[in-house]
Amino acid sequence: ADHIRSGRDVALVTVLSAEGSTPREVGARMLVSPDRRLTGTIGGGALEYRAEDQARRLLARHDRAWAIQDYPLGPFLKQCCGGFVRLLLERLDETSLPWLDEAAHATRPYTLTAIFHAARLERGLRYAQWPGQIIHLVDADGRSLPGRRPRPAEGDRLMEGIDPRKPRLVIFGAGHVGQAVARQFAHLPFVVEQYDPRPEAAGPGVATYSEDELVEMAGLLGDDDFACILTHSHDLDYRLTHAILDAATARYCGLIGSRSKKARFLARLAEDGLEESAIARLTCPIGIPELKGKAPEVIAVAIAAQLLQMVQDEPEDG
Repeated sequence: ADHIRSGRDVALVTVLSAEGSTPREVGARMLVSPDRRLTGTIGGGALEYRAEDQARRLLARHDRAWAIQDYPLGPFLKQCCGGFVRLLLERLDETSLPWLDEAAHATRPYTLTAIFHAARLERGLRYAQWPGQIIHLVDADGRSLPGRRPRPAEGDRLMEGIDPRKPRLVIFGAGHVGQAVARQFAHLPFVVEQYDPRPEAAGPGVATYSEDELVEMAGLLGDDDFACILTHSHDLDYRLTHAILDAATARYCGLIGSRSKKARFLARLAEDGLEESAIARLTCPIGIPELKGKAPEVIAVAIAAQLLQMVQDEPEDG
C-alpha cells in the first residue's frame, strides 16, 4: 500500500501450486516493481528471475491485471530441484488500496478471496476463515475445481485462509545481545517488544522502565507470549525469571547464560519455593543447542531457530 501511495504500481507474485521438489511452498510471495524486487521471495534462482521478468511485463500492460504462469523446473528452467510451480501474477494499483488497507489492519483470521474476471481480479476479505491456509480454487458455488491443475475461468474464486495474529516476543534487555535478537526478529512472524531499566538504553523500539516495573510486567505475560531474558544484571535476570515461572503463563521463558548460571538459578528458585513443574519450564542456555557460539548475532540466530520451531510445531488448530 505504501508503494502504491507513492505513485508506483507493483506486481504481486504468489505460488499457487508446488509439486515435487520446489524452492518454496504454496503461498510464498514476492513484490516486484518495474525496476526491482521490493520484498519477499519465491525461492531465488532461475524461477525467481523469470517470474520477475514476467511480473514487469504484466506491469507494462494495460489490458489485463493478472496472469498465471506454469514452470516445470527441470526441463524448462534447468533447476536441479525439478518439480512444478504455478504462479499467479497480479497488478496492484490504487484500486487495490481498500483491501490492502483492510488486510494490513486485520486482527482476526480471515479468508482472502479473489474472483477471476477476464482482465482483473476482484480481491476482498471475508471474516470466516477458510479451513487451513492452503490456497484453493473453487467455483462460484464454493465447489473445488476439478482436475490436478485447474485453470480459473470467469467467476471462479481463489480462497486463502490467513491468520494475521502473531505471537508476542518480549525481550528484557537492550544490550548487544538484546539488540541482535531484536534485529533478527524484525522480519519474522512475531510482534517484538523490548525493554530495559537503564535510561541510556532508550531508543527506537526500546522502552525503559524501572526494574520493579519490569518484574511486574514479566509476571503478567500471557499464555501465547515468548520471553527472552538478556539484561545486564544477574539479579534482575533472576527476578524476571522467578516472576515468569511463578506466574506459569508465558509460553516460553528463555534465559541467557551458562550451564553454571542455570544451576545457580535452579537451586535458588527451588529454595524460593517454586514447584518443579514451574522450574522445568525454564530454557537455559537459550536457543537451539546445536548452534554454538557466543557472538550476539549467533545467539540471535539460535533463539530465532528455537522459537520458529516452536511456532511451526504447534497443531494446525492451535
